[in-house]
Amino acid sequence: MKNIIDKLNKSFENRIRLGIMSALMVNDYADFNTLKALLNVTDGNLASHLKALENNKYIEVNKEFIDRKPNTKYIASKEGKKAFHDHLAALEELIKKQN
Repeated sequence: MKNIIDKLNKSFENRIRLGIMSALMVNDYADFNTLKALLNVTDGNLASHLKALENNKYIEVNKEFIDRKPNTKYIASKEGKKAFHDHLAALEELIKKQN
C-alpha cells in the first residue's frame, strides 16, 4: 500500500489544483475567469494555485489582449498531462486495492 501512496502527486492533493488540471485535461485551454467561476475561488487563491502548477511546468500560460483587455489562457503541458494521468492511475490502483 505504501508504494501506491508514493505514486500520488502532491501537486494534485489540493482540490483547487485538482480542479484546474481536471478542467484543462478535458478542454484545449481555459482562461482565468472561466477557472475562477468553475472553481468558485477568489482571484488571489486561483492565482497562487496556477503559479504552483506553472512552477512545476504542469501548465503553460498564454497572455494576450482582446479588445484592449488582458486575457490569460492556461493549457495543460505535456508534462502536466502525464503527471495528472499518472496521479489518476495511482488513485485508481489505490481504489482497486481497497476492494
